[in-house]
Amino acid sequence: MFNLNEFKTRRQQLLQTMGDGVAIIPTSPELIRNRDSYYPYRFDSYFYYLTGFKEPEALLVLIAGEDPRSILFCRDKDIEREIWDGFRYGADAAKQTFGFDQAYSFDALDELMPKLMTNQSKLFYSLGADSAWDVRVTTWLNQVKTQTRSGASAPDEVVDVRKLIDEMRLYKTSYELDLMQKSAGIAARAHARAMRYVRAGQMEYELEAEFLHEFYRSGAQAPAYTSIVAGGANACTLHYNANNCLLKEGDLLLIDAGCELDGYASDITRTFPVSGKFSAAQRDIYELVLAAQAAAIAQVNPGNHWNSPHEAALDVLVQGLIDLKLCQGTKDAVLESGSYRQFYMHRTGHWLGLDVHDAGEYKDKAGDWRKLESGMTLTVEPGCYIRPADNVPEHFWNIGIRIEDDVLVTDSGCDIMTIDAPKTIADIEATMRG
Repeated sequence: MFNLNEFKTRRQQLLQTMGDGVAIIPTSPELIRNRDSYYPYRFDSYFYYLTGFKEPEALLVLIAGEDPRSILFCRDKDIEREIWDGFRYGADAAKQTFGFDQAYSFDALDELMPKLMTNQSKLFYSLGADSAWDVRVTTWLNQVKTQTRSGASAPDEVVDVRKLIDEMRLYKTSYELDLMQKSAGIAARAHARAMRYVRAGQMEYELEAEFLHEFYRSGAQAPAYTSIVAGGANACTLHYNANNCLLKEGDLLLIDAGCELDGYASDITRTFPVSGKFSAAQRDIYELVLAAQAAAIAQVNPGNHWNSPHEAALDVLVQGLIDLKLCQGTKDAVLESGSYRQFYMHRTGHWLGLDVHDAGEYKDKAGDWRKLESGMTLTVEPGCYIRPADNVPEHFWNIGIRIEDDVLVTDSGCDIMTIDAPKTIADIEATMRG
């Protein structure tokens, strides 16, 4: 689904935002897993957002001003290495395929970068993001500074280029939304598959395997993050991912899993009974979380601030916890004391895109929650986690429920991108019977 114009437009937009100066954006390095085996390679999201280029050992340079240019440094074409490791574009093919103005060998970086940085007023670079690149960029900068007596000048201002790209990444294009919808569809089918497959006596990792099967058979390149497959009490651990326990009759199973398609993530959580039918206590808590999510989604509208969905979810959850006698006092008193945090201790969503917890600020420069705008994508994921405690009736013990969907802000409201993942009690129980 590569769209050359999409990436060229992003580079042009960033060049215009820069005004003048030089930007340096490297991709991620390859990482050794153990001995001579590497982790599966995953490009840097910022680099990929501007290039569409997926190979390691690559760097993007943008020069803004009267003569704007985009320059790629990448690995050489090497038939011998391709026999062992697979296809490489090389500079010439990469320049043509990905629409750069110039492209050079990655090995030429130390020779050419000081020249490209000379007489530039600003350096756009994310200092502190990668210590190895910090050393290298600082070395180039110092080389330019040594030439000042001969009339050359070095950038005298360093600007965090990621801040500029973050603002761009908040607003998804139709190209991005198409990929995100496809990713959401794959993940939704995987959740439905798990509901049909699960049986008491299975291991959590067996369900994780069902997700991986559905992801890969549908064309996703990887899970978007380490899947959470949490049965029973494990669901009360927010970031549980051991996925190695036995699933028991009567337990709930919380699965937080999504896939990555051409860089773009989906992120869905569903909770359902291993036995195929909710108990009375499980039903009470599930309906409460579902109502909280519905209230939150109703607040995902352009013009509402980022925190509106969280406030709406919290309002419903707190009243429900009081009604179920899990919290004591008035709603205002419970909210003020924070006693609800025994059962709900996280926020209700995050930005979503190339990263699961995607780029973008949640507050504006004045410190106020930023307003939602059309084209933004986020998750909505309230939950309730009830650990055994003296102040908790035993029939609620070890109930952990989270319901999470991926939501697009539209001109008039919002669209739920993950709508195909069964969510109501009736739909879940019907899917499990089927």
